[in-house]
Amino acid sequence: MQDLQTELCQTGQFLHLSRTQPELFSSPTSFTLSNGTGVSVMAEGIIELTPPSVTAATKSIVLSCGVHGNETAPIELCDDWVRAILTGDLAPAHRVLFLFGNLPAMDIAQRFVEENMNRLFSGAHSEGGGAINQERQRARQLEEAVAAFFNAATGERLHYDLHTAIRDSKNEKFAVYPFLHGEPRSHQQIAFLAACGVKTILLSESPTTTFSYYSSCQHQAHAFTVELGKVRPFGQNDMRRFEDARQAITRLITDIDFAPEVVLENVEIFRVNQVINRTKQDFSLHFADDTPNFTGYAKGTVLASEPGAEYIATQDGEAIVFPNANVAIGQRALLTVVPTTLEQADV
Repeated sequence: MQDLQTELCQTGQFLHLSRTQPELFSSPTSFTLSNGTGVSVMAEGIIELTPPSVTAATKSIVLSCGVHGNETAPIELCDDWVRAILTGDLAPAHRVLFLFGNLPAMDIAQRFVEENMNRLFSGAHSEGGGAINQERQRARQLEEAVAAFFNAATGERLHYDLHTAIRDSKNEKFAVYPFLHGEPRSHQQIAFLAACGVKTILLSESPTTTFSYYSSCQHQAHAFTVELGKVRPFGQNDMRRFEDARQAITRLITDIDFAPEVVLENVEIFRVNQVINRTKQDFSLHFADDTPNFTGYAKGTVLASEPGAEYIATQDGEAIVFPNANVAIGQRALLTVVPTTLEQADV
């Protein structure tokens, strides 16, 4: 373990070792950096960094990425932050848990190996019977890591699950605010996301099995699914497009109290109007495969169909988000959203 500690401190190559030599992390290990930062590695791709002094005001921040293995820009960002902390270039002021979700899917440059991991949280990993595949096992492991981390939290709990979208988007960066079961939404969190360059917020209006909903519902964290751009292979991301997010999250990690001020009127707010699931094998979307997210349609437009059902826009300007006709039967194939305001949404 001393050799592993030395390797991590000298090179910071936690993600590389997690992907190429996962056996190194078969047992949890902990150590302290020269600047007093505590390091706890629970498993491959799961690492907690703790400042020398933890108080009631210390935030507990979860940064997850790679829940879909081909969404590479957030993986590269998190890899940079972990490397910088391990080598002493950054010193966290708060507890931070980094989660690199689907390591085998990263290795094959695919969204997942057997099953979409972001439909397997809040216990969904153990439902439905049949064999427990690697995505289900990993979703359980990630839940357990988050539960242990937040159970030890004293201050504010935060979780940003970082993604990139399959297709282009008229609104390049956007975040899904999970359903809060009547609890108020946070102006401060929307301002932080805007500082990250995320100036479009989708308000979910029902429970889901996503990672961010799990942290929000089960651990009362401010949690978001954050879409930072479009899927591209490793090494082909224009990281300049992520600079706002890099700077804001770096300050969140390293500043005692980072509270950006943003004109909230410049943030677009949408609410989810329809959740359209694929229930039949013969399911089709009625728009081109390259149609961008947030494309709007006139009331009455047929958006999707399957035997026995047509799904239509119920309002003028109803827009599509996350369309994917190839999801497994029973899973969401399309969200539609309509504009709202902070006042109407009771934020």
